[in-house]
Amino acid sequence: MGAHGGMSADLDTLGFAGMWTLMMAAMMLPSVWPTALVYQRLQAARRERGQDAASMGSALLLAGYLAAWAAAGFIGFAIVVVGHAFEIEALSWDRGGPLLAGGVIVAAAAYQLTPLKGVCLRHCRGPFSFLLEHWRPGATGAARMGFRHGVWCIGCCWGLMASLFALGVMSIPWMALIAVFIAAEKLLPWRRAATTVVTVALLLIGVAVALVPERVPGLMTSDGAMMPDTMRPIQPPSRSAVR
Repeated sequence: MGAHGGMSADLDTLGFAGMWTLMMAAMMLPSVWPTALVYQRLQAARRERGQDAASMGSALLLAGYLAAWAAAGFIGFAIVVVGHAFEIEALSWDRGGPLLAGGVIVAAAAYQLTPLKGVCLRHCRGPFSFLLEHWRPGATGAARMGFRHGVWCIGCCWGLMASLFALGVMSIPWMALIAVFIAAEKLLPWRRAATTVVTVALLLIGVAVALVPERVPGLMTSDGAMMPDTMRPIQPPSRSAVR
């Protein structure tokens, strides 16, 4: 795994923590924002009835949510570092790396069709029902609800995040595309259509990375660099050059 497209093993833990937190804030907060808004309205209703309501509750909810994703990110980071430590030559980028990276993305596409994906997605798409089912009072309760919502979200989106690691976690275009996939599945009213489109897109991307990586734009190698020119097809000289 250490040699396929993805994140550099040279990235230190502190640097990864900062990068991953910023990524999650940019990619995941838009899709969790409806849950934070519903929580804020429920808190306002509690205040009107004279009940206790946590101050800064929405911020704590979001903090708990990001904490869950931070934990997931460190697990992914550890897997990449361990893979690099083994230095398996058969999985180097100029050998089996593209097949491994493509296989990860195809596996993510397959996960889209599983019942577990459907259950997790339902929790992510129903903020009001989620909060009613898992409601906990106070500041600690807000953070716990956010963390639990993050866990459901990880269950829903781990395949998409694994695909991002395979494509290159430092690649801004692929990061943006995965963020669009996540938001589409969680926010668009056409759940089945959105999931189907994302599944087909992942399948096509995975096959392309495995078989023709030189034609996949923005693909990054394990050291965080763009795919080397040696992997790209050699263009024949133009007629004018021959003349």
